[in-house]
Amino acid sequence: MTALRITNPGPAEQKLTTFVEVEVPEPGPDELRVRVAACGVCHTDLHEVEGELVLPALPIIPGHEIIGSVDKLGPGVKGPAVGTRVGIPWLASTCGRCRFCRTGRENLCEDARFTGFHADGGYAEYTLVRAGYCYPIPRRFADAEAAPLLCAGVIGLRALRLAGVAHGESRTGNDRPRLGLYGFGASAHVCLQIARHWDCEVAVFTRAEIHRRHAAELGAAWVGSADETPPWPLDSSIIFAPAGELVPKALTQLAKGGTLALAGIHMSPIPEMEYSLIYDERTVRSVANSTRRDVTDLLKLADEIPLKTTVKTYPLDQAQQALLAVKHSTAKAAAVLVMS
Repeated sequence: MTALRITNPGPAEQKLTTFVEVEVPEPGPDELRVRVAACGVCHTDLHEVEGELVLPALPIIPGHEIIGSVDKLGPGVKGPAVGTRVGIPWLASTCGRCRFCRTGRENLCEDARFTGFHADGGYAEYTLVRAGYCYPIPRRFADAEAAPLLCAGVIGLRALRLAGVAHGESRTGNDRPRLGLYGFGASAHVCLQIARHWDCEVAVFTRAEIHRRHAAELGAAWVGSADETPPWPLDSSIIFAPAGELVPKALTQLAKGGTLALAGIHMSPIPEMEYSLIYDERTVRSVANSTRRDVTDLLKLADEIPLKTTVKTYPLDQAQQALLAVKHSTAKAAAVLVMS
């Protein structure tokens, strides 16, 4: 099969990925093989390519927003049946025994493994997945449309929950909860739709004009830059952009008792700031990975709303162009690789 491997991390403008012909992998016990149809290009992939996330071993095939069909079952695996369309997200396996797994926090598992990080991912024609870690995809979504749901959508939902966003509940005494989103790419454009479904008023902070227009199209109540002030204080905010300098700016817009969630796996340093920014019981918390329950909840919600993902597709051999589109925010929302 054809696959793309990270071999030498560095700036994405360089040719840092290598296309190779490798043997189609054989599923072992407790594994199944998936023929990949589409794979979303996540900001995490960019962090891996550019060396901001240290990979456990090289080379590695990245990609963890995978849509495909079950191609072969390993020994002892009873399902899903060959031909079933499934999605494969970031969380590849957990130990099931540590204190985090035992208390419903498997996203923090001491021995968690991640797709496209510890195990080869979806920038390839075939990939392997552990049984119990792939998910049926709602029929209403085409392959490329479904791919961003597997990470961008899932992390958006988890970030909303950790930021304390709930349907119809406002911490500032307003009729509707008010939410701020910093950065407007693949995850935020899904997050906005969920928040609107939950009757939130949403302020979007972004620089790129293409993203400002997109946010307005999807129903943002206010759109501006991080240096501007929305017309009302925010109950909750989420930072999707990997920019630490946004943290104090976001805190200035947060109401008393509000929560700021940091949704990225990597962020530049957070600058020193005055204590007054977090006084009045404001909370800053990170979002780390996701659980299997997060994935099933998001896919169910996506089908119910229904969510509409905005995607730009690229053939596998244009993966570098897709990564650069993510890096420079030139894609309207999500970049997705499609297999021939």
